[in-house]
Amino acid sequence: MSIVGLALNLLLAGLLVAALGMGWRLNRRLKALRDSHDGFAVAVRELNSAAARAEQGLADLRAATDEAIDLLADRIDKGRSVAAKLERLIDHAAAPQRQAAPTADPVAERRLGALLAAAREARPERVAPSERLALTQRPAPPQRSAPPLRRSVEDDLFDDEPLTLNDVRGAAR
Repeated sequence: MSIVGLALNLLLAGLLVAALGMGWRLNRRLKALRDSHDGFAVAVRELNSAAARAEQGLADLRAATDEAIDLLADRIDKGRSVAAKLERLIDHAAAPQRQAAPTADPVAERRLGALLAAAREARPERVAPSERLALTQRPAPPQRSAPPLRRSVEDDLFDDEPLTLNDVRGAAR
């Protein structure tokens, strides 16, 4: 009996050691799973914050687009009103003009006469010919080159060629 008891004790000890080894390996795997779960949670939080930033960016873009649409609608309305005003001016200019009889204003005529007399006196006709030549030969001012034109957003919005008077008359008919 003692040999059977000893064998059973050894068998139970072996089973206990095997169970402890498996428990230790299982504990390591569970710890790795917990760490990966924590990493996944961090990744989900970062994705949520990125999604929130993207939603805010879209909201800002929508607001800017709405603002641009309002600005363009205002400009289109102003352009239409200017075109209508131009059509009225063209129609008014094309209609025969009634000429009113000029009213004689003696005060205005005297002022005009005085201005003409002052202009005649200021003419350089009384200057000697050599002095007149010196007055007409002034050194030319140095020419500056024009700064390069920069295109703005408005230039991109209005790339069409400007209307001519014939285009406007053709559209009015």
